[in-house]
Amino acid sequence: GNYLHYGVREFGMGAIMNGIALHGGFVPYGATFLIFMEYMRNAVRMAALMGTRAIYVFTHDSIGLGEDGPTHQPIEQLTTLRATPNLATWRPCDAVETAAAWDAALKRQAGPTALVLSRQTLPHQARDKQQLANIQRGGYVLKDGDGTPELILIATGAEVGLAMDAAAELAQAGRAVRVVSMPSTDRFDAQDAEYRERVLPRAVTARLAIEAGHVDAWYKYVGLDGRVVGMTTYGESGKAEDLFKHFGFTVDNIVEQANELLKDDVQRPRKATTE
Repeated sequence: GNYLHYGVREFGMGAIMNGIALHGGFVPYGATFLIFMEYMRNAVRMAALMGTRAIYVFTHDSIGLGEDGPTHQPIEQLTTLRATPNLATWRPCDAVETAAAWDAALKRQAGPTALVLSRQTLPHQARDKQQLANIQRGGYVLKDGDGTPELILIATGAEVGLAMDAAAELAQAGRAVRVVSMPSTDRFDAQDAEYRERVLPRAVTARLAIEAGHVDAWYKYVGLDGRVVGMTTYGESGKAEDLFKHFGFTVDNIVEQANELLKDDVQRPRKATTE
């Protein structure tokens, strides 16, 4: 008796969740595949507009959905969720970030929250106490070396593990690489300028974002001289591991893109400065 079974009726689910939230007494959450957010978009937008306290659990968040094909593989949905005013959007990379996202969603009373979760089994990432606290800031340094990094890798969700593996390979080649996990871009954007500068220092222009979704929004963080390993087309039918390889979500491709980016960064003319 704790669940309502909506059937294949995502808009109805979202609308009923709005009604439950407006009635009070419960914090409603509803779950469906991320791609089916499209069917409930009007209800999600109304929740954000009204400031209702609803939680959406969107699963199967990328081309890794697999054999169901491109009709079920979300490409632009993460971008549109993040662009929706007053909707908090989280895409966690492991169980720890998921718990942090759930905590943030339960404590948020001024509007709805979307939790975007992977179908794939994701590796646990080790963190110290400060990194655990910084998850709530939306973006934080997950891996770093000594001094100023040469390159910053930014990733979310399932691609954080990929970024960590690529960073390890680059480090073996003598590169100073920082990995930034950014489970919530809107939460990170709300931080003060000093914190954002500590995570993404302007002096480091070699930046590579990695996400199995549309690329456009990530240029806000990597700049026009940075690169994004992401999607500019719809997906394809096939097994997840084959699709990730086909679209370039591999350690080899990340390392190749990073090395090309570092080469371009060295060759790029610097602006003259005066004192």
